[in-house]
Amino acid sequence: MLKVGIIGYGVVGKRRREYIDLNPELQTCYVSDVNFENDGQFTDGVKYFNDYRKIFAQDVDVIFVSLPNYLSSKVTIMALDKGCHVFCEKPPAKTVEEVREVIGCNERNPNLKLKYGFNHRYHDSVRKARQIIDSGQLGDVVSFRGVYGKSSIIPFGSGWRSEKRFAGGGILLDQGIHMLDLIRYFSSDYEEIHSFVSNDYWNHDVEDNAFILMRNKAGQIASLHSTATQWQHRFRLEIILNQGLMELTGILSGSKSYGSEKLKIIEKDEGESVGSQEEKIFTFLNDSSWKDEIDEFANCIVNDKPIENGTSYDALKVMEMIREVYKADKSWWKYLNEKHEE
Repeated sequence: MLKVGIIGYGVVGKRRREYIDLNPELQTCYVSDVNFENDGQFTDGVKYFNDYRKIFAQDVDVIFVSLPNYLSSKVTIMALDKGCHVFCEKPPAKTVEEVREVIGCNERNPNLKLKYGFNHRYHDSVRKARQIIDSGQLGDVVSFRGVYGKSSIIPFGSGWRSEKRFAGGGILLDQGIHMLDLIRYFSSDYEEIHSFVSNDYWNHDVEDNAFILMRNKAGQIASLHSTATQWQHRFRLEIILNQGLMELTGILSGSKSYGSEKLKIIEKDEGESVGSQEEKIFTFLNDSSWKDEIDEFANCIVNDKPIENGTSYDALKVMEMIREVYKADKSWWKYLNEKHEE
């Protein structure tokens, strides 16, 4: 069994452990978190530390990184240099440059697997939509329209997620990154990006709204609103194809606040001038995404297979997209540079 250390044992770290322990190839042996007053050992034998560096002094094969953004790339590099395979939560870092440093480290350690937690790819509605796109039954993708939002920048009013020096960005980097990744997953990279970005409502030094319009070399256009002023939490992604429409709504999450997970399929009706009058709706009641994601990672390690989803390339490209969104709004980019100089 591969000995696992979890660095960052909060809500996400504990949830990762739940599915790590279900995998026959993995065994949680060590966890660390700053909230532990002392070092010790749980009744099940798992050792815990209040300093993540102590885990690297142990016999460990795999590291799961569930830390604030400003520590993610640093600890990922430390783990790779210690000879550990790494699973790191999104976002991969604060900046594009930090991601490139991680990739350079992984290239120096090519035998080690590095995977990022772009968990939405493993949801059943997303898998079903990808299957339909790949089958060609609704033709080619024409465009995307997406909204992903919640009602605050968590934790509300304070904490590292609301401070650029710790987070690197706001709602787009924290949550909208998932939808940007899905748009790439369903199509390709986007070269032309326009945006309006603001922090006018919550007045943190990170964005609480980003309105984005993008186009790729294939001529596919995507629009996205990533928002922390969505008073009823919402996930919706419309995929318009030349022979139909798919609409993904809701996403099964720990908070259960995004509603039920559904995929609506509408096929183009050539005979109806008012549009199609029929639709198929698939409702997904169980979330196996966390388990499937970890099982795939373990399989890649044990059988020496390349990472397919959540690769370092995926991480780099989506971070480049986010940087271009920030740069596309000249006022926002000026604001960020002025804050950096301060």
